[in-house]
Amino acid sequence: MGVAVFFAPELVGDELTLDGPEGRHAAVVRRIGPGERIRLTDGRGSWAEGPVTAASKAGVTVSVQQRGHEAAALPRLVVVQALPKRERAELAVEMLTEVGVDVIVPWNAERSQFRNNPERSAKTYGKWQAWAFEASKQSRRSWFATVEPIASTPEVARLLSAAALPVVLHEEAKTPLASLELPTEGDIVIVIGPEGGIAPAELATFAAEPIRLGDTVLRTSTAGVAAAAALLSRSRWA
Repeated sequence: MGVAVFFAPELVGDELTLDGPEGRHAAVVRRIGPGERIRLTDGRGSWAEGPVTAASKAGVTVSVQQRGHEAAALPRLVVVQALPKRERAELAVEMLTEVGVDVIVPWNAERSQFRNNPERSAKTYGKWQAWAFEASKQSRRSWFATVEPIASTPEVARLLSAAALPVVLHEEAKTPLASLELPTEGDIVIVIGPEGGIAPAELATFAAEPIRLGDTVLRTSTAGVAAAAALLSRSRWA
């Protein structure tokens, strides 16, 4: 089992103190004590690792023995996820983060059944950020997944138009995902529709050839991770 990962915005020095909510979580909830080895990361590629030398209810102190920086992986993988129901949303965000998606964009699709208002949008955005943050630590990522604010259909269309490879998954498409030629840089943008499917007007707005994932129809919360894994196996995992 690998070392536990915690977020620390600053990694300067041979001895680092992890306090605040993360420090209390490490010391009180995770019961990390002296002698246990942990890794601290800023979520942007840099990390520092070493044994805990002191622990209290306020946090832990780490003696740094190793440190490093990982370059951002290319191509960047962006998943536009139509807003599902809460339990499905949490599952989708966690799995997308664990598999290695770089950016998650919640999408208020026509058939999402999401009543959009400022208060609800802010609350939903905060939840998605928290889920991605915790899943990034759980999967021991040095680059944390980021969540963008809830996007409209025109905003998703702009993402697709700027992508190195736009992928709009649709069950009636003829072109299989496995046939696509993958870029070595830039953004791969995958659009996952809601349970009711992407509306015809949305497909027309996207102006991208629809792509078929496979022979079965997946739920919105699992389609994204399946598509991401299929593309990663042919690019960054290869």
